[in-house]
Amino acid sequence: MFGKTIRSRFPVFKNKPGLVYLDTASSSLTPKSVIDKIVEYYEHYPVNVKRGIYSLSEKSTAEFEKSRKVMASFINAPDADEVIFTRGTTESVNLVAYAYGRKNVNEDDEIVVSVTEHHSNFVPWQALAHEAGAVFKVIDVDDEGRLEIFGKDGSVQLEDVVTKKTKIMALVYVSNVLGTVNPLKAIIKKAKSINPKIVAVVDAAQAAGHMKIDVQDLDCDFLALSGHKMYGPKGVGILWGKKKLLEEMFPFQYGGEMIQEVTIAKTTYAKPPHKFEAGTPSIGDVIGLQEAVNLLKEIGFEKIHRHEQSLIKNLRKKLKATFHDAVTIYGPEDGTSAVSFTLKGTHPHDIASVLNDDNICIRAGHHCTMPLHQRFGITATSRASVSIYNDEEDIDKLIKALLSAYKMLSKN
Repeated sequence: MFGKTIRSRFPVFKNKPGLVYLDTASSSLTPKSVIDKIVEYYEHYPVNVKRGIYSLSEKSTAEFEKSRKVMASFINAPDADEVIFTRGTTESVNLVAYAYGRKNVNEDDEIVVSVTEHHSNFVPWQALAHEAGAVFKVIDVDDEGRLEIFGKDGSVQLEDVVTKKTKIMALVYVSNVLGTVNPLKAIIKKAKSINPKIVAVVDAAQAAGHMKIDVQDLDCDFLALSGHKMYGPKGVGILWGKKKLLEEMFPFQYGGEMIQEVTIAKTTYAKPPHKFEAGTPSIGDVIGLQEAVNLLKEIGFEKIHRHEQSLIKNLRKKLKATFHDAVTIYGPEDGTSAVSFTLKGTHPHDIASVLNDDNICIRAGHHCTMPLHQRFGITATSRASVSIYNDEEDIDKLIKALLSAYKMLSKN
């Protein structure tokens, strides 16, 4: 099911023999089924949605709205009309910060994030806080990479973070650097027990391709994810929000299809989700999302989790066994899907460049988490992230190439 077996579904491996792709945390590869679905749209009904009463447009609209239902089911949303198509997590978070935040956050209110957030779930809230005169609170992590909000018994303790003035709490589900899985259900429950009016925003970009997401079980208020992190097309994602909140928000963009009526005197807006989908969307990419979900459902998240955890555990073990004190690994032992590390006397960019010569792709840099890297006193890390098309042979090739690169680059 995994590794070599499933690689046949991803055309890049046929076109790039010997490729070892360990950068899924940045962007997953695209399976043939998704590509074929996009091609189907462009070859058979490549017209706009919603606007035509002819059969091609009706087919396009039907497939587009089918994707909305598929994504609603994927995250267990109670209503497909709560699913808004965006360009991805970044646009989704910015939509909430603009259309909800600027209407509801005022001077002396509070916004809470964590130091582990991707810039796309950090900067919009920081900017909003500065603009509104609100207090911007950042939850720190311990040396293992877990949020510093847990008591000795493991219970969530947010009393020093969340108050009656906290309007928004925006947290990542899975860290793209540390692999830490935040227990968001417990965190959100605790936050709402302190302040029932708090709005919980979840960045699920790194979770979507690796674990089951259930917005009703989480009891979050907004959730964002990107198609390209879960084997779908690039440049498309969703924002899910509770209908009551969506109805109260003003539009993010203005233009075609998001209106109910336009007159010289005034404009009234369509109901969600269309209120937030101005203009012509990336129709083929939205339709392609269906096949990404089908692939994940076919394999099943339990099997995906077992496979990826086995690879991550083995990678951490071999890094320590090979490099001993020369390697520093960031994140908890039970982290998922990604391992970030540094090798003494080398720079991550040099490591990645040398590995590229062996057809091995890893990520090097701050991974759009500069505050997190500053927290650990470093400027960059090397990151290897695994997926369904990786196997133990990939891990062995990585370790062998890393050892060669270390011997070449080490200043010690």
